[in-house]
Amino acid sequence: MKYSELKKSLKNHKLRITDCRMDVLEYFQEHTKAVSIKDLEDKFQEYDRVTLYRTLHSFEENGLLHKIPGDSGSAVYGLCKDCDVAAHHHNHMHFRCTSCGSTECIDTPVEIKAATLPDNYEMASIDVIVNGICNQCSSN
Repeated sequence: MKYSELKKSLKNHKLRITDCRMDVLEYFQEHTKAVSIKDLEDKFQEYDRVTLYRTLHSFEENGLLHKIPGDSGSAVYGLCKDCDVAAHHHNHMHFRCTSCGSTECIDTPVEIKAATLPDNYEMASIDVIVNGICNQCSSN
């Protein structure tokens, strides 16, 4: 992605332009799979862990990324397609490969029916993660 497009994306999501944010956003743009904090730490050793966490947090708060829960309490992050500062809307599934461990968004429309909860429960979100073998691993 061009430098000017990265800047525009940050501005559209009401984020200040910093070197770290530009680098991290470009990294997400280049990857189709979800990205972990470890991936970012390995790639960007010039930024400390706190800076990277703050970057992820601000991206998530401003509708640039969404968090995908992981198995062990850790999370991976995927680029939002149509979200903005006002609202996240992620009515899509995530697929986690049991062979290579990668996670990706499945953006093909799939109907996800809302859960019916007992009285006195209020739903904030639903995370749908399908586990199996990804295209790349199944072709190997």
